[in-house]
Amino acid sequence: MRYVSTRGRAPELGFADVLLAGLAIDGGLYVPESWPSLPAGVPGASYAERAAQVIAPFVGDDLDGATLLRLCREAYATFRHPAVVPLVQLGDRHFVQELFHGPTLAFKDVALQLVGRLFDHVLGVRGQRVTIVGATSGDTGSAAIDAVKACTNVDIVILFPLGRTSEVQRRQMTTVDSPNVRVVAVEGTFDDCQDLVKAMFTDVPFRERMSLSAVNSINWARVMAQVVYYVVATDLLRGPVTFSVPTGNFGNVLSGWIARQMGAPVEGFVIGSNSNDILARFVNDGDMSTAPVVPSLSPSMDIQVSSNFERLLFEMNGRDGGMTAEQLQRFRAVGRLDIEADQRAAYIDGVFRAASLDDTATLDVIASTYAETGMLLDPHSAVAVGAAALARGSTVVSLATAHPAKFPDAVEKATGVRPPLPPHLADLFDRPERFVVLSNDLAAIEHYVEHIR
Repeated sequence: MRYVSTRGRAPELGFADVLLAGLAIDGGLYVPESWPSLPAGVPGASYAERAAQVIAPFVGDDLDGATLLRLCREAYATFRHPAVVPLVQLGDRHFVQELFHGPTLAFKDVALQLVGRLFDHVLGVRGQRVTIVGATSGDTGSAAIDAVKACTNVDIVILFPLGRTSEVQRRQMTTVDSPNVRVVAVEGTFDDCQDLVKAMFTDVPFRERMSLSAVNSINWARVMAQVVYYVVATDLLRGPVTFSVPTGNFGNVLSGWIARQMGAPVEGFVIGSNSNDILARFVNDGDMSTAPVVPSLSPSMDIQVSSNFERLLFEMNGRDGGMTAEQLQRFRAVGRLDIEADQRAAYIDGVFRAASLDDTATLDVIASTYAETGMLLDPHSAVAVGAAALARGSTVVSLATAHPAKFPDAVEKATGVRPPLPPHLADLFDRPERFVVLSNDLAAIEHYVEHIR
């Protein structure tokens, strides 16, 4: 398997090089040169075994089958539920897939527990060390830190927007006492943090000097690992299935689209947005224009520039990297992306639907779901459950992307019940925090990163 950049001016790489590179040197995102067919499932396979089967075509010859299976088993042994991502029936033909049973209580663990082990294996074989830099709107940071905090060949610096995560999300990052972990609160939005990370990668001398790498969803391995839970859900429900996905950066729903490309029986997707509704406006009205980021009860979705949309745009452009780069440059300049009608007809219409729920609607879904079923939903999962109303008449799976205890204030406001943290995080609020506050300034961030070792 070889990988190409969405902007067409970076060399083709194999899987291990793509894993360590993160962003392509032309600023693009890596994608496979072609989409493989979905390997047939083996009856009775565990989640880890199915993950190794689904991922194997993307890894190619860079890892042998026994090593890949071992890494998958080690990664998913960290989850507190034997099914790893269990399906829970919410109503008639409506299921919730709980993706939050990993160490940091968020769906990012499903990918990052594996990605961290892939990093450690490849770096160990090569005798190399890297510095991971990442931006987080809440959950990626803690999941990435947990995944690599014990790695001997990795330093990690995570940027998060000051005051724009939940307290639990922040403390899960800032209370980790490990010499290879640094956390930076940026005076800005998540989009600012994401721009800073991309700018560090496109500063080639700095990138090479620091041996930069990434574990947020610009890294192909993150998207690849998330394909698995879509496949597992369709294996269990025997398809066709519609997925309702709470979406900010487009990486999660893109993984489902890839599962569909590989042959999984996926009927389509409902994109759930909060008040930052750029993706909902694009799907429903063809309007992909940016607006100021609005803080919400679902902060991981407080995003206006969905970086993973670039991978789908590349497909919509017939894999023309030059066209994709030109469109994205114009989008950055004017804040609007225009898509041709034939592109929408081929890739959006009939595949994606979308709904936007503001904070009031989100609280209503949390309250009504608890009253009717006894299930507590975090605000992000509630957006998915609320948006799933668009898929009535289909078998629908709403993705529950975070444990309700990560957002206890919102859950308590809606239901009167304050969900407790699981035992392994029960003392989270007693642990000392360690982080620095820096301005939204590339030079300041690069200076900090360069002096962490």
